[in-house]
Amino acid sequence: MTVVPLTEHRQQARLMGSAFEFVTVTAANDPEDHLDTAVAEVRRMEALLTEFSDTSQTARLNRAAGIHAVDVDPEVYAILQRCREISRLTQGAFDITAGVLKKLYDFRNKPAVLPGRAAIDDALQRVGWDKIVLTPPGQAYLPVPGMHIGFGAIGKGYAADKVKSVLLQKGIRSGVINASGDLTAWGTRPDGTPWKVGIADPDAPDRVMAWIPVHQASVATSGNYEQYVEIDGTRYSHNIDPKTGLPVHGIKSATVVSPSAELSDALATAVTVMGPAVGLHFIDQLPNTHCLIIDDQNRLDTSRRLSITLNPAP
Repeated sequence: MTVVPLTEHRQQARLMGSAFEFVTVTAANDPEDHLDTAVAEVRRMEALLTEFSDTSQTARLNRAAGIHAVDVDPEVYAILQRCREISRLTQGAFDITAGVLKKLYDFRNKPAVLPGRAAIDDALQRVGWDKIVLTPPGQAYLPVPGMHIGFGAIGKGYAADKVKSVLLQKGIRSGVINASGDLTAWGTRPDGTPWKVGIADPDAPDRVMAWIPVHQASVATSGNYEQYVEIDGTRYSHNIDPKTGLPVHGIKSATVVSPSAELSDALATAVTVMGPAVGLHFIDQLPNTHCLIIDDQNRLDTSRRLSITLNPAP
């Protein structure tokens, strides 16, 4: 019996405001790598969910806030349902309505200052996952004028899951969808070894601090080492606590491993908001879900069942 060698194919593209990399593994004599199919699927979802196009369903929902309900596609209705469920599970640490809070902060200009309490309290009146009204069979409504939803903390993971599903239907039994570190992997590399994910050192992002083997799993990282401000000696993340309206601190990066890239993406944000102790305790209660945290003192801690390989310090 002749064994057909396997080939690894790669393609990169700028999508959803992030650098995507698509990897598929096929038989060496298979002329179709389906990479263009993967790119097209992400573009379809970007057009559906982006906040930055007047024609997307997200933009239509935001424009209609406080005015009327909007008919949405079944796909959008389903992701809204799952977002509400993740918000309930995390007690509001994950919340797609928190975008109005982020608009209060500018992480590019220095020196940075925190907005006044009055401005934060005013914005908080328009925040709350439980305010989203979903009416079967397919209507969504943001009841407070000025409410604003965004899928930035879940959209890339959702895209990775959808592309994986499409590629499996095309017969791709091994591959990786990597959206700037939020990724899903299935199967193995052509030589039979598992896919591995490197966890960056927050203080030297080009250096890998640890490796996590990934088999039939998804990984997402939320970190403040690229977008943050320092005020009075405290480093504040670009992640905002939806309950207090303040940027979170205490964690430099949180990496979540779970069966779904969408879930990993959302939970990485939630853990960052929760903080190290609460976040790790929370993850330990979930099946097939693991977490690695690097805190603001560069201490590395993991949930109980996560296996990692540490790189020696330089």
